[in-house]
Amino acid sequence: MASDKKSSKVITGNLAVNRKATHDYLVLEKHEAGIELLGTEVKVLRNGEGGLMGAWCKTDETNQLWLMQVRIPPYEFGNRFNHESLRTRRLLMHKSEIIRLRAKVEQKGLSLIPLRIYLNPRGKVKVEIALCQGKNQYDRRETIKRREADRAAQRATRLYR
Repeated sequence: MASDKKSSKVITGNLAVNRKATHDYLVLEKHEAGIELLGTEVKVLRNGEGGLMGAWCKTDETNQLWLMQVRIPPYEFGNRFNHESLRTRRLLMHKSEIIRLRAKVEQKGLSLIPLRIYLNPRGKVKVEIALCQGKNQYDRRETIKRREADRAAQRATRLYR
């Protein structure tokens, strides 16, 4: 018997990636956090329609971590309980980790930037956040020069072999 499997556009692994973050920031530490989502938001993310462009994280006085400016468009087949596109979403981490991150952000002037939203092996939606330091223009140019020099060295070794 032939099985009729419906082909769906469901994405596993990375659901949304912030590509500009590594260009604009120097990543110092990476952390994994859970995210508090509504059901329609999970469906939209699994369809690959989320965006992290311009997103950032903040902590408040009650030691909670919030994800700001993440664009998850409304679910196409949602009803009156559909979600807002740019609402703030709570991130789930241990309180001691949040306190430590908050201290670093306040003392050193660092930022918390989400790098990607992904599905872990158990099927849960997770956010990878990074403790970042902003790059200056000359830092960006230096990174580009280093990357081009590495590529040239790889080409030279490949041609030599």
